[in-house]
Amino acid sequence: MKSAVIVFPGSNRERDMLSALEKITGTKPIAVWHADKELPKVDLVVLPGGFSYGDYLRTGAIAARAAIMTDVKKKAEQGVHVMGVCNGFQMLCEAGLLPGILMRNSHLKFVCRHVKLEVANANTAFTRKYKQGEVWRCPVAHGDGNYFTDPETLARLEGEDRVVFRYAEGTNPNGSLNDIAGIMNGQGNVMGLMPHPENEIEALNGGTEGRALFESVLEAVA
Repeated sequence: MKSAVIVFPGSNRERDMLSALEKITGTKPIAVWHADKELPKVDLVVLPGGFSYGDYLRTGAIAARAAIMTDVKKKAEQGVHVMGVCNGFQMLCEAGLLPGILMRNSHLKFVCRHVKLEVANANTAFTRKYKQGEVWRCPVAHGDGNYFTDPETLARLEGEDRVVFRYAEGTNPNGSLNDIAGIMNGQGNVMGLMPHPENEIEALNGGTEGRALFESVLEAVA
């Protein structure tokens, strides 16, 4: 599987993502600078976590308008898989690739800890290696992870099984509606999530339960 990770000023999880992709896919991913105008030919594009542009205006708002995002949108429309993690999820919402917004955490504090995630839909390109309803441990690190959208959009997300992950067992760290931790687009090839699966692929880091997400995409594009 060929993959690319977009790097923005203020990104701080791109190296974790590059390392995770290489270890699981066996292929070295390509780091793409935000000012580039065209992506290489890849099967997966990842928008990593961090604080792009210092979170000025709104989290992800400036990055969503970076030069490379025009081609990210084009590739997504053509069916290329796109994943945004944490700040990357915020970018996808700001760019209109996913509905809703990520607001300040309800307690107005930055949170950095492990949470429990429930697989709300195991029939996706990003979750096919998990079991429906499976609960796994994953770290979060964000100050603006409170997912919000209007009632009509929320009903559509739920009705179309587009909620991919939920915070489980009372571990919702930010107040997200319906405990939403990750969602996908209608086509099923774009997903955003707040937790960091790239930091849960090695036992030395505390667990390997995040591997199944990357293995799912690898199997989906094979």
